[in-house]
Amino acid sequence: MNRRSNAQGGIVIISGPSGVGKSTICRKLVERLDNAYLSVSVTTRLKSDREVDGKDYRFVSEEEFRRRIDKGLLLEHAEVFGNMYGTPADKVEEALEAGKTVILEIDVQGGKQVKARFHDAVMIFILPPSARVLAERLNNRGRDDGEVAELRLDGASGEIAAAWQQYKHMVINDDLHQAVDECVQIIENAKSNS
Repeated sequence: MNRRSNAQGGIVIISGPSGVGKSTICRKLVERLDNAYLSVSVTTRLKSDREVDGKDYRFVSEEEFRRRIDKGLLLEHAEVFGNMYGTPADKVEEALEAGKTVILEIDVQGGKQVKARFHDAVMIFILPPSARVLAERLNNRGRDDGEVAELRLDGASGEIAAAWQQYKHMVINDDLHQAVDECVQIIENAKSNS
């Protein structure tokens, strides 16, 4: 299905390895951009104590997730580190029809799926300043046990390599304010050129 998203709005894909600061950047983008909508992904991952259902993710059972896949209710979906993640298609469609800029915080697999449907989607990959800094961020956030954190770190290099093939824009998150500024400029330039 070849779709072109709404000219006033459109889709922005934000991807990057775990711990790089994607969620923070996405929240800042919603504050800075006019008429922006941050999509909330559905996941089978267990909710942490700090997360809010419906705000951080929509937490569902694996059975419910698979039902959504079977009914075509997800714009994209992928299995990452043993958990399923996906983007609710209906919410994205509603936001696009309202002329909003839809921000999707998804992995490289999901980004590729969305780009296949929305050719004019803006794809931004967030890079860490170094592998050492990424490891520190993963350890400091305290969300994963040591084994899962190690898997996430190991997967980062493969994800970064894949992103160089698929993503037009790469932004290093060394300074949050500067990274957000760069993302805003990329999005605004894409809007003015569409």
